[in-house]
Order: sequence, then C-alpha cells, then structure tokens
Amino acid sequence: MTDLGPVAWPPAPIRTGRLVLREPEARDRATFIELLSSPEVHSYLGGPRPRHELERELPEVPERWPGSFVVELDGSMIGQILLRRATEHRRPAATGKADLGYLLLPRAWGFGYAAEACAAALDWLADALSGEPVVLTTQTANVRSLRLAAELGFTEVERFDAWGTEQWLGMRTPPTPSD
Repeated sequence: MTDLGPVAWPPAPIRTGRLVLREPEARDRATFIELLSSPEVHSYLGGPRPRHELERELPEVPERWPGSFVVELDGSMIGQILLRRATEHRRPAATGKADLGYLLLPRAWGFGYAAEACAAALDWLADALSGEPVVLTTQTANVRSLRLAAELGFTEVERFDAWGTEQWLGMRTPPTPSD
C-alpha cells in the first residue's frame, strides 16, 4: 500500500456528531498497541501481533502519513481509519484505487462509531481527491463489516480466496455531477 498522493496533510481535525478524526499523537501509542494486539479486533485480519513486539517496534509517535486517522471519542483514541492507495499486490480491480480500512477497539463496537468515522473519512477523501473511487476488502464471514460496507455505499465487485478464506471486494464510486 502507498499513500494517497497529492493531498494536503494533515487536515484540520474532522469533527462528526460524536467523534474527532485526527493525526496520531504520542498519547495514542498505548491504544495502538492495544488495537494491534487484540485477538477480537484481528479475528478477521489474520490474527493479532504479539504485544511485546509492538512495545519494542512501535515508534513513540505512531506513523503519520496521509490517510491515517485516529478515531477519538471524548478525548481518547478508540480506533483508526486508514485510506491508502491499493498496489498491484491487491486484486486487479482494486489496484490504484483508494482503499478504506478501519480498526476499532471492541469496547467501541455496536455504537455506530465505525460508520460515523468511515463516512467522515470518505467525505474528506471526496473533497481532497474529487472523483476518487474507493475499495474495501473484508472476509465474507465478517457479517458486521459487510453490513457496514453496504451502509457506506460499497457494492460487490468480486469474491476471491485469500489466506485460506473467502474475501469480499467492494467498490464505492463517487457520485457524478448529475447525482
């Protein structure tokens, strides 16, 4: 994956009804470690990373790059939104398109935060890179993620097998000026 290219970064924090999307800061490091080492968060993502490795390898200020947003609720990080350019290592239908990913701590599940944060990030991308199609990949077994993809306007492009399980690739095309 690569960055999104010519976008102004960092943007001003993006505020929704309940959340703030912003750049990572040093105060987020412990939450990043929790997020990346969580078996629940990574149940459909190939498994968690070992906490001791993350403690050793994660920089004091988590990486800042265009398209990486911390999701904050009431002043604390609850997750991350990722928008990156899909490379040739992905499915041909995804190559070169913006790719949406998201991770939320289990305690933040079930409240609509993922939909709110993803919608805000997609709105930001539509302003930053007008006309940009976006892809999203998830396991077909991840019913919640499939439901969120449909809610956000993604439609199925293909299903394929990867990492020993069926995957779903969806695309969200930007509205045309006549929409």
